[in-house]
Order: sequence, then structure tokens, then C-alpha cells
Amino acid sequence: MRTHPDVAILSLNYPPEPTGIAPYSGALAAGLSERGLRVDAHVAHPHYPEWAIRQGYGQWLRTDRIDGVEVRRRLHYVPKSPRGIKRLVSEVTYGVRLLFARFGRPRVVVAVSPSLFSTAIASVRLRLSPRRPQLIVWVQDIYTLGLAETGEGSGLAQRFIRWVEATTLRAADRVVVIHERFANYVVSELGVEASRVTVVRNWTHLPPSVPLEATIAKDSLHWPKNVTLAVHTGNMGAKQGLENILDAARLADEQDAPVHFMLIGDGGEKRGLVAKATGIKRLSFIDPLDDTAYRAALAAADVLIVNEKPGVAAMAVPSKLTSYFDAGRPVIGATDFDGITASEIKASEAGLVVRAGDPGALLTAVLALRADPDASARFGRNGRRYRESVLDQSAAIQRWDDLLKTLST
Repeated sequence: MRTHPDVAILSLNYPPEPTGIAPYSGALAAGLSERGLRVDAHVAHPHYPEWAIRQGYGQWLRTDRIDGVEVRRRLHYVPKSPRGIKRLVSEVTYGVRLLFARFGRPRVVVAVSPSLFSTAIASVRLRLSPRRPQLIVWVQDIYTLGLAETGEGSGLAQRFIRWVEATTLRAADRVVVIHERFANYVVSELGVEASRVTVVRNWTHLPPSVPLEATIAKDSLHWPKNVTLAVHTGNMGAKQGLENILDAARLADEQDAPVHFMLIGDGGEKRGLVAKATGIKRLSFIDPLDDTAYRAALAAADVLIVNEKPGVAAMAVPSKLTSYFDAGRPVIGATDFDGITASEIKASEAGLVVRAGDPGALLTAVLALRADPDASARFGRNGRRYRESVLDQSAAIQRWDDLLKTLST
């Protein structure tokens, strides 16, 4: 007879989704299981970043056992365009599935936000449970900041979401955030007690390895060697503002610059970006890659790009940065100079920061790195060092294990 789980993880995103929050939810579940905890994961079917349920999935309820974790997938509404009310309905339908789910009697529940509204629904359910487990809300993005920085939603909608977020986080027994700036915000702006906030940095989800040689990686992917490859990976959504890279590629065409930009991934904005890119020669779109090909793509890049929409500064820490640093390649952040992304690149000394929404500055930075291979190599070494010293997965999972033991006693 199956005993009750020690930990239940509630996450809208979970492997085999290759990017975003899913690799962290999956790695946490697997890492805790390896440390002897019985872990259940209550998740949705894989649908991100393409926003379509993958072939072979989509059952009302499906149970798998992966890396020692019992993974229970529940069907929810997946919109083709994840904006506004459709995004809200998507989260709420997942939350309703959690409302009626059987969790057993875990000692601790870890709810991942995003999605905020499913986490809020689960929080209410848990608070009303006669044997209430300890609740940890794991904050990967801050909704309130996201709405303000992307300009989405009316003032009324923003005030309502701020209330939901603040109420949900204050109701948790512990709030885990992925950056010190998040900790400051949830305490000073959302009213969470500082003693209940813990910072656990995200890590690279790629296993440790020796960096691949660029020429070998380019050969394996059949990518050109006679130009500088500037690569952006991951979600193609509103907050990435990827029109900036399209414009930089147009400038490269006009200047006949020896640069080629590559956008790897999928997302709600991809179709529109592809349409806008018609006629641009120095730009390619590549579908999401598996882990092996993704690692090769990072190694083949001469420059790795993090691009953010102007105004996006504090709402999220791009998960791609951890993998970028692991690759040992120089990074360019086209972002707010005072934002989290810029602070990470500066702290790691792994690359350059240019103004968000300035395609000329982005192209100039790429060409500057092309002209200075010594600086590029130094930035790459620094990023790798930062990944090993600050963004280590085993250290992060151990912090989680210690936290769970504290809450369980």
C-alpha cells in the first residue's frame, strides 16, 4: 500500500517541457527524491512554450513515474494565444483541477508561481484542510511587476492581481524566491514577513560537462563558420521584445555585417515575429531543441543574447542565463541597465549590457565581441565560473532539503 508523500509539488509546467520553469520543477522533485523523500508532482500536460498540448498527452488524468517521482498530469485549458483573459482562464482551470485533486497527506506542499491563480486556489483549499500541510510558494516571476512592466491590464486589473499575489504569499508558511531583489519586493511591497522569505537561486538544468568546441558544435548542427552567430534561446513572448533582434538583423543586412542572428524556441509571439521577419537574410528561426542539441547550439554560438522589452527590469530572472553561463560563451543583455538581468551579467562579468529596444547598440556590441576574441573568451570563462560557484544545482537542492526538514519538525 502506497504511503503518503513527504512533499507535493504543484506546478503548471514540468518536464518534458524544455525551457522556462519546467526544468526547475522537475529537477527539484527528482533531487528531493534522490535524497530519500517521497515526492508527488501534480502538474499539467506539457504545452510550453508552443502553447499546444504535445502529441501523446492530453488525457483527463495521467500518472507517470519519472526519476522516482509520481507525476500526475491533469488536463486544463491551453490557449493558442496566452494573453489577457485566456491566460487567466488557463490558470484557473488548472487551479480547479487542483481544487478537487487527491494529494494524500503530504507534510509540505510546494506551489510554483507562476501560475499565480492556480496557486491561490490551491492555497485556499489547503488552508481549509483539516490536516493542513506546510505551504511553500516558490516565486519564479512576480505577477504584479510583470503587469506593470509589460503594460498589460487596466489599473483595476493590476490592483486586483496585486491583492491576489500579496494575499497568497502572506498566507504561505514560507516564500522561496530566486533572487535577492524578489525578496526585497515581496517584503516591502507585498507585505510578506521577512522571516518567512528564503532566497534559493535557480541553477543551470544542464548537467556539468566540459564545454564543447565551437567548431565541433557548428559542424554537428551544420551551422556556418564564416560569420559571427548571435543566438537567442527560449520563450518568444511579449516580455522578450524580440522585434529588437529582428531590427538588429535588418541593420546587419543593410551594413553587410558578418553576423547572423538565430532565434531558437517557440512561444505566443513567434508567428507574428516570423511574419515581420520576411526578407531579412541575416536571421533564422529554429524550433525548440532537445538537451543534446540545445547544448550544441549554445556551444556553437559566438554570442548569446538575452533580450527584454523596454521597461522590463525586475519581474523575472531569465532562466536562460544559467545555461548561457554554463556554455562558456560571452553574453549580451539588451535590457534595462538597472534591471535584474543587467545585474546578473555585471555580477558574473560574463558579457556586455546594452539598452533595451536599441537594435543599433545590439549589433554594435555583437561586432565589438567579434573584433575582440580575447574579451569574448574572458567573458565566457567568467560566466562558467559564476555558474559553478553561484548557480550550482546540488547546492540549491540541498538548501531546499534543509528548508523542508526545518518545516517538517
